[in-house]
Amino acid sequence: MDITKDEYAEKPLSFEDPVRKRGEVSVIQRAVEAGYHRRKRIEKVIFAGFRGAAFINGLALFIILFFMLKNGISAITWGFLTEVPRESMTQGGILPCIVGTALLAIGAVVIALPVGVASAVYLNEYATPGLIIRIIRLGINNLAGIPSVVFGLFGLAFFVIYLKMGVSLVSGCLTLAALSLPVIIGSTEEALKAVPDTYREASLGLGATKWQTIYRVVLPASLPGILTGAILGLSRAAGETAPIMFTAAVFYTPDLPGSIFDEIMALPYHIYVLATAGTHIEQTRHLQYGTALVLIALVLGMNMIAIVWRSRMRKKLK
Repeated sequence: MDITKDEYAEKPLSFEDPVRKRGEVSVIQRAVEAGYHRRKRIEKVIFAGFRGAAFINGLALFIILFFMLKNGISAITWGFLTEVPRESMTQGGILPCIVGTALLAIGAVVIALPVGVASAVYLNEYATPGLIIRIIRLGINNLAGIPSVVFGLFGLAFFVIYLKMGVSLVSGCLTLAALSLPVIIGSTEEALKAVPDTYREASLGLGATKWQTIYRVVLPASLPGILTGAILGLSRAAGETAPIMFTAAVFYTPDLPGSIFDEIMALPYHIYVLATAGTHIEQTRHLQYGTALVLIALVLGMNMIAIVWRSRMRKKLK
């Protein structure tokens, strides 16, 4: 007997079966259909919640940026970006603040990134799982949640007073590095865990040592994740006020830092001073918003540079 092509073609999957077509609805089949539709409804509700959360976050960001632009765009001029403050900071610009913030953020990441990566490599690649390692990881997670003012008091007591570095750029960088370290360690360790074990096994099978495997295989493969931690640390370091007000930033200085032991001005602390401790608060209101806009742009610019670098690294790895 010949079988035609149409007769041999498979029928599309459906919940219909011959029993149901004959009017004899299976209880099990009905339960399966009900469970399927219930899961689909739950899925739609959950995804609607995700979309709503994303929309709320985006809307909040848009409102904040619009409010800042509306109140501070009038202060953004070339002189505002390239001059030093004058007349009790009611005139002039914020050049020392921009330079100080950039130096603090970059210095903090330069210090924290090697230490954080080395710590993560030890915890993930060398350390034997046990009670001590669990305690260390618990301490790192707790440090990530400590308020920044606590790090500021630590920096004041240890770097400024005990090590006699004084209120200076280096004290601020070290304090911000300690603040960023838990974030960098956590993100780097997760990036190392994401590297497949087959990479390590193949390298070791070819005769490479453990360090050569880590240096030439594991770290390059996890570099995008490591850079993500660096971006998060950079953003946090650039926007903190409490740690630097005890260790690095001063109310006013017209000079750019000539050494790592000089005092500096910084954008977050400058905003705080203009809004709370200034003698002409209302006169400097537009300068406060203008300084906040510059801070947002500076952090965004540094993040974009790091993100572009990370993207290129990912392309090279592919």
